[in-house]
Amino acid sequence: MTARAGTVRHPLWVRLTHWVNAGAFLALLVSGFAILLALPRLFWGETGANDAPAWLVLPLPVNLEQTGWGRNLHFLAAWIFVINGALYGLAALASGHLLRRLTPDRDQLHPRHIAADLRAHLRLTGSGAAGASRYNVLQKFAYLAVLLVLAPVMLLSGLTMSPGVTAAYPELFTLFGGRQSARTVHFLSAALLVAFLLVHVWQVLANGPRDLMRGMITGRPVAPREETR
Repeated sequence: MTARAGTVRHPLWVRLTHWVNAGAFLALLVSGFAILLALPRLFWGETGANDAPAWLVLPLPVNLEQTGWGRNLHFLAAWIFVINGALYGLAALASGHLLRRLTPDRDQLHPRHIAADLRAHLRLTGSGAAGASRYNVLQKFAYLAVLLVLAPVMLLSGLTMSPGVTAAYPELFTLFGGRQSARTVHFLSAALLVAFLLVHVWQVLANGPRDLMRGMITGRPVAPREETR
């Protein structure tokens, strides 16, 4: 089934939260990289320093001059990301969007269906055509993983790095095993989100970028007569 011209592919609240989220994530990525340059080493536990043995040493130069603006922008973008995400989550639950669009349908959970989708993606062809009426099962799994796992882990690990928050909620140290452990988990979660973003962009480019971009900007797919030109 394909989306007909004139139908709304994405409601306004989905489009608004999508683009606000994209801008906030880009700001988080840039500012997070600036902060990382101050200590491009990852540790487990409570303490860590540039001259201490590390779990992972990143091939980046130490640069302490970017930390100030990086922290300020990261803090601002993080709250925009969280508030925007909360609004999206509430709207998705209230409207039924979460169950209707993001929860895998029964037929999609069949092993043969999952295997077929996986083979299509490994062949770099994808299975979500531009006008498809539903997301494929791998897309749904990815979106749910971001919404229900990666985003909460990013939020909680980020809060664990804040002395003011952990003074009020020391249980966060127990959850992550220390401030530096939380920092490492935060970095790994961010890396997974970047991987998700790259796959997401690839799927847009592989499955009709003009139609998909128009759908996410105006809410409507390209009219059939436009597609055949």
